[in-house]
Amino acid sequence: MRQGENPSKKDFKIKIETTHRIIISVYIPNLQDEYFKNSSEIFCMCLDSVLATIHSKTRVSIILNGCCNEVNQLVYSYQADYPHLIDQVFYTQNNLGKINAIYSIVKSNLETLLTITDADVMFLPNWQSEVEKIFVTFPEAGMVSPVPSSKGFLYSTASTLYYGLFKGKIKFRPVVDPEGLINFQESVGSNLYQKIHLEKYLVVENNGNEAVVGCGHFVGTFRREVFEHSPTKVCQFRVQGGSEEAYLDDPNDLSGRLRLATLGNFAFHLGNTPKDWMRDTLAKTKLESFPKPEIILPPSKSLAKWQVKIGRVLFILLFYKFRKQFFKTLGIHEPY
Repeated sequence: MRQGENPSKKDFKIKIETTHRIIISVYIPNLQDEYFKNSSEIFCMCLDSVLATIHSKTRVSIILNGCCNEVNQLVYSYQADYPHLIDQVFYTQNNLGKINAIYSIVKSNLETLLTITDADVMFLPNWQSEVEKIFVTFPEAGMVSPVPSSKGFLYSTASTLYYGLFKGKIKFRPVVDPEGLINFQESVGSNLYQKIHLEKYLVVENNGNEAVVGCGHFVGTFRREVFEHSPTKVCQFRVQGGSEEAYLDDPNDLSGRLRLATLGNFAFHLGNTPKDWMRDTLAKTKLESFPKPEIILPPSKSLAKWQVKIGRVLFILLFYKFRKQFFKTLGIHEPY
């Protein structure tokens, strides 16, 4: 038999003071296999860099997605040391898959901005302010990464292309930080970029401010409204299988929002092998000091459905079928 009245019934409206949530899904099943043997150190670099660079209106969620006991205990020790920042730790014994783990957090928090990151990303000073500035400058932005990519325009950017052509300006400009592109290329062990990609990337402009068109999805900040357009079914894949495109990239594009990146490089993809330069960079990052947030985000905007449809047609024509001709009009006269 119940006695008294549940106090939540008197104050039933959820109120939060935070504006930004960092979501990290961790899958380290053991520390013995070749692939995972250094993953604990890499993950610590990721988490240390997050804690050193976020502002006071930010909270961190960590999903232990089928991790070994050593990693579980490591996360709980971090939470004990930073209880005011790491306010959520979710545990699952089995690997639920990256998307399902992420969505368990996405669908249960109210922050305006949600940064979804892999556990092998090192965040650099000022990444958060640079990302948030883009959301201020481009109210239509739905996904912004602190890591630009010269080839990011090729994926789920139909709405961004429409915006660039008809609502703003689209052009090529010199790459601000080619070293950042080279670092990412090396971290994935692939030759992604040609010489031209290290020299120029495609940007859109609004009121004199620029952002790179497109981005990858190993780290990105989303407007929470994006996920109102996401699939309702549980994802059937642990990784790949088009899962990140279907559950992260496409909802943003189909909702009529822009997919952008910062001009400069404000995070590193580390891979699974620690290097001395990573340790040195983290040490320098920890010495930085960061002001309290002053950015007030404008209400989220989006393109109309008919504009998105036109953008999808233009995306196929200008970025694939007639890319060479289109890019010539933008001053690029070699294969891109």
